[in-house]
Amino acid sequence: MNKKMDTKTMVLGAVLTALVIILEVITASLGKAGMFRFTFALVPIAIGAATCGPALSAWLGFVFGLSVLLTGDAAAFLAVNPLGTVITVLLKGIACGYVAGLLYALIEKRSRFSAVAASAVVCPVVNTGVFLLGCLVFFMGTITGWAEGFGFGGNVAGYMIFGLVGINFIIEIVTNIILTPVIVRLLNIRKK
Repeated sequence: MNKKMDTKTMVLGAVLTALVIILEVITASLGKAGMFRFTFALVPIAIGAATCGPALSAWLGFVFGLSVLLTGDAAAFLAVNPLGTVITVLLKGIACGYVAGLLYALIEKRSRFSAVAASAVVCPVVNTGVFLLGCLVFFMGTITGWAEGFGFGGNVAGYMIFGLVGINFIIEIVTNIILTPVIVRLLNIRKK
């Protein structure tokens, strides 16, 4: 029975990995909402958190981060600080998957629906939060210049929230909240 469950988890993990890559490639061609484009790849990461656990959802986050680097969405930051960009992009992906998986595991015993919903919310929150922290650590000078250039003056925090992540974050969190619980329920797979 355990071997069958392991096989099921591996197959679902492979499907979700492919889905993360496909969704990143598709959203790379959709254009941008603000300075950066939004992504639908957080949905399979949150699904992986609920069906396969923190380790696999961290893997999905890593694949997401790698896909962001390869599709060119991080090009503006790569030109400023390549190492800082790679660290930020990979860390935000891995962290959003791992934290979503941990939160799911903490809440699941009380309510599976609440656990799935919490994972769906925390995934984009952590992704965006780590991105903003990476901006502060590695790119503050550049972000300050961008804020001034886009008419935010000295309001760098306002620019980061409204100029860099605002619309994207709203699209990502709403998409996750709507799709993740429905898909997890349709899959009807419980992690072991």
